[in-house]
Amino acid sequence: MYLALPAANYQPSDYLPILIQFGLALAFVAFAMIVSHLVGPKRSSTVKDASFECGIESVGNARTPISVKYFLTAIVFVLFDVEVIFMYPWAVNFRALGNDGFIAMLLFMFFLLAGFTYIIKKGILRWNEA
Repeated sequence: MYLALPAANYQPSDYLPILIQFGLALAFVAFAMIVSHLVGPKRSSTVKDASFECGIESVGNARTPISVKYFLTAIVFVLFDVEVIFMYPWAVNFRALGNDGFIAMLLFMFFLLAGFTYIIKKGILRWNEA
């Protein structure tokens, strides 16, 4: 249901406080960047100019192939996440669905657990093996 709001006749001068605040915010950002550039130290070295990523030294090429197990684990995570998304509305409407809804969820859980046993037998979740 939409709320009926009275038609308002806004004038451009009504937006003036918003434009002033937006202009002051931009002016503050520009002022802070210019002052930090002028006042800040300008020392550079090979250590400071090197790329930094979580304290780990970069080794090798970024184009090395990634193990398929990583993607399979991600897909399994999404699968079980979607399963929870389906179970929540079922739990909310449990009484209204009756026996048919309960049997449908039992079938859903059976197929889900069958897929999970397949995943375990394939060894997708074993990371420590070569």
